[in-house]
Amino acid sequence: MPTRIYLVRHGATQLTEEDRFAGSSDVNLSAEGRRQVASLAERLKNERLDAIYTSPLARTLETARILASPHGLEPIPEFYLKEVDYGRWEGLRRTEVERDFETEYAIWQEDPFTIAPKGGESGLNALNRILPVVRRIVETHRHRSVLVVSHKGTNRLLISSLLGFDMRSYRDRLDQSPAALNILDFMSEVRPRLRLFNDVSHYEGIPARVPWLNASPRNTEHP
Repeated sequence: MPTRIYLVRHGATQLTEEDRFAGSSDVNLSAEGRRQVASLAERLKNERLDAIYTSPLARTLETARILASPHGLEPIPEFYLKEVDYGRWEGLRRTEVERDFETEYAIWQEDPFTIAPKGGESGLNALNRILPVVRRIVETHRHRSVLVVSHKGTNRLLISSLLGFDMRSYRDRLDQSPAALNILDFMSEVRPRLRLFNDVSHYEGIPARVPWLNASPRNTEHP
C-alpha cells in the first residue's frame, strides 16, 4: 500500500484576486477562498487521514483548519512549506512588476528556478527546503494518508521535481488553482505516482454557508 499525500493549495485571498505577488506576505483567505476550501472539506470528509501538515502562513493555516474540522485533527505547521519569497515584488501586482522592474522580471521569467527577485528566493532554494519536509512526512506516515496544505509556487516546484520535469519551466507547465487538490501515491520517499492534478471539481458544490466558517479566527502568526 503506498503512502498517499493529498497536496492542496490554499483558497483564494484578496491578493490572489488582484493578481499580486503574495509569497511570504501573511494574508487571510477571502470569503470566496473560505467557500472554496469548505467545498473541498466536504469532498474529503470521509477520507481517512493520519495527519494534516501546513505552511505556517495565515492563508494556509486557515485552509488547513477548515479541512481538518471534519476529521478532528489539529494541523501541524511546517515552517519550510511556506511560499516562495518574492523579495521586493511582494504585494505588487504583476503588471506593476513588469513595469517597474522590467529587466529583472524578464530575466526571472526565463529561469525562475535558479534566479530570484532582488531580496527574494529562487525556486531552487525553495525546493531545497520543501523536499526534505515532504520526504520526512512520507517516511513518518508510511502506508497511510496525509493531507499537506501549501502554496501555488511550492506545489508546482514539488510536483515538477518529483516527476522529473525541466525545473526552469515549472511555472509555465503546471498550474495550481485556489483550493486545488493533487494526489500523490509514494511507493518510497522518492518514487511517487501522480494520481490527480489541480482538480477543482468540488467547486461545483460550493456551499453558501458552512458552520465552522463563522467561528472567530485563531491566531495565525507564524514563527
